[in-house]
Amino acid sequence: EIYCKEKDVKHRADLITKEEFGDFEFAFDWKLIKAANSGLVYRANEVHGAAYESASEYQLIDDIGYPGKLENWQNSGADYDMHPPVKIASKPAGEYNHSVIKAKGKHIEHWLNGVKVADYEIGTPEWFALREKSKWKDIKGWGENAKGHICLQDHGSGVWFKNIKIRKM
Repeated sequence: EIYCKEKDVKHRADLITKEEFGDFEFAFDWKLIKAANSGLVYRANEVHGAAYESASEYQLIDDIGYPGKLENWQNSGADYDMHPPVKIASKPAGEYNHSVIKAKGKHIEHWLNGVKVADYEIGTPEWFALREKSKWKDIKGWGENAKGHICLQDHGSGVWFKNIKIRKM
């Protein structure tokens, strides 16, 4: 079990794989404390200051207890700031969720607790239109990596990861 605690931390850092992955199935369990926000970034490179500045993020957030209004693309299971989940499938803060990311070529699927919550193709006109309206619009090549690192995000709030498994496809 990996735990990124929410308080009394002097230096935060994301945990990133040494190896890069292109086509894969990545499964993991996660839970958050109340009001927490985190994510898992995949196919990331180290060109920018942070992994999320280069690649897609599977959003992890307390959908029920997060303070403030969440946009639909901010909910758990979203391809953050791009593709919202088709439904809220997360469990309440403090309970473990099971997530799977399937990446095969340009086709990506996000699964949350047995529900396919996001399904998209990188590089389609729809995908480029979404990116142009997102916070990534000015980052050349964002989200287009054919392979890259997988990154467990330490976003400054209590998040646990366990049962982490990857299978190359």
